[in-house]
This record gives sequence, structure tokens and C-alpha cells, in this order.
Amino acid sequence: MAAALERFAAEHPQLAALRDELARAVALVVDCARRGGTVMTCGNGGSAADADHIVGELMKGFRDPRRIANAESAALIALDPRWRELAPKLQRGIRAQSLCAHPGLVTAIANDNHPELVFAQQVHAIAGPADVLIALTTSGASANVLRAAEVARTRGCRVIAFTGSRPCPLARLADIWLAAPAVETYRVQEYHLPLYHALCYLAEQALFGTPDAANHGALEAPEAVSTLPN
Repeated sequence: MAAALERFAAEHPQLAALRDELARAVALVVDCARRGGTVMTCGNGGSAADADHIVGELMKGFRDPRRIANAESAALIALDPRWRELAPKLQRGIRAQSLCAHPGLVTAIANDNHPELVFAQQVHAIAGPADVLIALTTSGASANVLRAAEVARTRGCRVIAFTGSRPCPLARLADIWLAAPAVETYRVQEYHLPLYHALCYLAEQALFGTPDAANHGALEAPEAVSTLPN
């Protein structure tokens, strides 16, 4: 992982100062997966989309195939020959859940309990000491995200915070604080993308024995990110 992190820092000099925190975040996600835990994600607006995006990268192959074991493939084929075609496409996943992805539940909590509890209620029901909450808020002060992080702390769940550069209340609740070097919402989100892509890929590499990032060229970010000022 060290070589991939060095490359990431070289390719994204604006984010180089976050290299050690990123490595710690990867370690938390890997530990969560190995302990049978769940990675939960939450955010509002564009950060909600990022929360869903992260889950999409964790639950299936991100940059590499995560083929299932031959014995599992054989067991599926024994149930139905159709699995001869499907089994090679079935991939191992990192258990993850976006707390933004259930509109029926989210609106029920907002209506019946309190809007600030839309994520906290889910964390209370799901979270335990093996789990991780990835909390995204560009301001670091979104009330519903703070409530989720507070409940996570009381449940023994580790918290990874993605925010902007300003000091914020979420940072005090986080085990790991990934503070993008920007304050404008869209710029913070542009920095968050390469950070969480690197997080997902390095966790994939650690858990599934995927090749080093050098075999893929790099942990690229969109051009818009690479041209942002320091």
C-alpha cells in the first residue's frame, strides 16, 4: 500500500498532507470487513450521492475482479447449470450500506421522529464495535450527520469524516478526519472523489489481493481536481 499512497500523493499534491490519514482510513475499513462488520455511509445532497457512490465501489469489484471461490462456484452450478455463465461474474463484496438509499425509511424517520435523526436512527439500529461510519459533509456541521456520528460513538462504531478545511464539530467526533483543502462546496466534493476512490481501491487491494495500482496506471482523479489551486 505504501507505494500506491506515494503515487497518490505525487499525483494529487493538494491532498498529499492527507496521505497518513487516508492510510488509517483504509486500515479501519479493512479491519471492519475482516471482523464481519458493515461500512455505513451518509451525507446530504451531493454528499448523499457520494455516500451511494462509495457503497457501489465497496459492494462489488471496483478496479479488479473479486472472483468467488471455486468451491462456491461449483455449489451454485450444482443448483442450476445457468451458474456456469453467471458464477464467473459474481464478485466478493465489502459489506456496506448507504443510509441515504431508503427513501421510505428516511421519510418515515423525518416525519415520525425528527429530521435530524434520519441517519442516527439507522446507525442506532445497525452499528456495533466492528462497524465503520463514513460521514460526508462539506461544512462538517450538517445536523443530521452530526447526530449519526454521535450515536456511532456511543455504539462503539468508528467514524471516518470527509469535510472541507474549516474546523468543524464533526472533526471532534471522528476517529479519522479527511479535510479537503477547500471551503466551497463543489470544490470540497471534487477533492472527496479521489480520496474515497483511493480508499475503496486500497481496501480492495488489501482484502482481495488485487495487483498494485501501478498495473492500472494510477489512482486518477477527474481533470477538474488536478487543476484546482493549492
